[in-house]
Amino acid sequence: MLRNIAIIAHVDHGKTTLVDQMLRQAGTFRANQVVEERVMDSNPLERERGITILSKNTSVRWRDHRINIVDTPGHADFGGEVERILRMVDGVLLLVDAFEGPMPQTRFVTRKALGLGLQPIVVINKADRADADPMRVHDEVLELFMELEAMDAQLDAPFVYASAREGWAVRELTDPRTDLVPLFETILTRVPAPPGDRASPFQMLVSTIDHSPYLGRLAIGRIERGEIGVGDAILLLSLRPIQEAEQAAQLAQRQGRVARLFTFDGLQRVEVESAGAGEIVALAGLEGVDIGSTITDPATPEPLAGIAVEEPTISVDFVVNMSPFAGREGRYVTSRQLRERLFLEVERNVALRVEETDSADTFTVSGRGELHLGILMETMRREGYEFAVSRPRIITRKGPDGETLEPYEEVVIDVPEAFIGVVIEALGTRRGEMLEMRGSGSRESGTSGLTRMLYRVPARGLFGYRNEFLTDTRGEGMLHHRFLGYGPWAGNVGGRERGVMVCMTDGVSVAYALWNLQERGILFIRPGVEVYGGMVVGEHARAGDLEVNVTKGKKLSNVRASGADEAIQLETARPLTLETGLEFIGDDELMEVTPSAIRLRKRHLKLHERKKASRRVG
Repeated sequence: MLRNIAIIAHVDHGKTTLVDQMLRQAGTFRANQVVEERVMDSNPLERERGITILSKNTSVRWRDHRINIVDTPGHADFGGEVERILRMVDGVLLLVDAFEGPMPQTRFVTRKALGLGLQPIVVINKADRADADPMRVHDEVLELFMELEAMDAQLDAPFVYASAREGWAVRELTDPRTDLVPLFETILTRVPAPPGDRASPFQMLVSTIDHSPYLGRLAIGRIERGEIGVGDAILLLSLRPIQEAEQAAQLAQRQGRVARLFTFDGLQRVEVESAGAGEIVALAGLEGVDIGSTITDPATPEPLAGIAVEEPTISVDFVVNMSPFAGREGRYVTSRQLRERLFLEVERNVALRVEETDSADTFTVSGRGELHLGILMETMRREGYEFAVSRPRIITRKGPDGETLEPYEEVVIDVPEAFIGVVIEALGTRRGEMLEMRGSGSRESGTSGLTRMLYRVPARGLFGYRNEFLTDTRGEGMLHHRFLGYGPWAGNVGGRERGVMVCMTDGVSVAYALWNLQERGILFIRPGVEVYGGMVVGEHARAGDLEVNVTKGKKLSNVRASGADEAIQLETARPLTLETGLEFIGDDELMEVTPSAIRLRKRHLKLHERKKASRRVG
């Protein structure tokens, strides 16, 4: 017997940890096998950041049953990964933190799953927390289901209380806490077997793709009907429109044969000779396969409905690096190489859009959020690419009466009571509208000092706010947001109020010069860093930019100084990351991204060019 399920939840609610325990208790690993924690997070970026970025397939065997499991990202910026994966499964494990309850991404993924008619199993995780309040969270999940207009069968979803870290699950909080057997049994009894007729012609929707250096592109998806075997003839029906004159040639190119066929067993792909309806498989033998395409029997070319993914909300410009340091640190620096890499990303990242502009050196890339675009930039720089990016900007739409609409975010904030005032003031200047404010926490555990605030904020109002929020709340606040929808233009939104310190000469930064400048603001560089004219070296303490010379050393002569030399004590420079850089830069600035450095610079490096540009804008 076969079951296909996906694990969905808000970020940090324990999806990947639960999959780890399911693999261990199902006997996937040997008793003496050394297994890393969060084994499904195989991408180096995932391990560094502690989040899941890409959806991944695995499989466990439990009492003569095979359960295909798909681990999905929890961050709202990677919602496109969740949307395409839900077409492969027949049920979902909805994980909810026993203290935090339903969060913004919980609502997003639940709405998608319920809309597809999937059967949910609610797992209230981290029930072993000292501040857990599982009964309150139980009621909040039911309220969420009713709010999203779930069907009667979905409202009757079973609840399981668990601790993924400790490896136990129970149906009632008073049951013995030993292992995950109650969870496995609930999956087998409540998730239906995959539908499909093995006698019908073969049909499969491509939900994700992978690449093998030996086999080329692998198409991964669930077989909707029929059977497929190695050597069988298949036909690829792409979503791309084709002209009638080219149709015969295109069909000839899209036909092929199954070269290799794989199913999933544990963390490994297992090569098989054939597979039937309901199974999740990976097949090789077709070139040019894309996510959302249909693979069918050539005799019955019937396409399946494509994968609907919500549109991006913000965009940035990727620009060929033209700074004085261009070409020093990267392997791929030309516009052709940058264009090929960006369009290659679109083939496997369905929530991303890439558009060419009037300039051959500039490409507009649109995504779900700053983290979504930041992960792409980090991946490219690790591959050896060198480029520059602009400040993020929102994607607007026109309303039915021609009015301008902009994207809004639902923001959930948990802060100690002492910081409520400063958060309300900051979001007020960013055109935020408070929807709800209530206490958060369990009175029994004595952790009712947090206050939860629900806001509706324009997406551009959140640009650069996360660092300000952490500073205002002294690191004790938590902020989560998700795309809410489009609404009327909110007017001017407060942004960065301070200027920057701009280097005026080429050279190497000197401790003496930085020591004299640190009282003017916050520095981004240390002594001994090579700089160029027009490079941003710090944040000015006041409004307006300040031209500085960080290469100026102390004059050494045989004339004795009137005062004693002072010891140079430098404050720690603020490190620049992709996320902090995207939040900080202004409209007249670019972020230079290379494999070994992240720098901020002005679009126009010369002072007189910047003055001319500001006059044109004014």
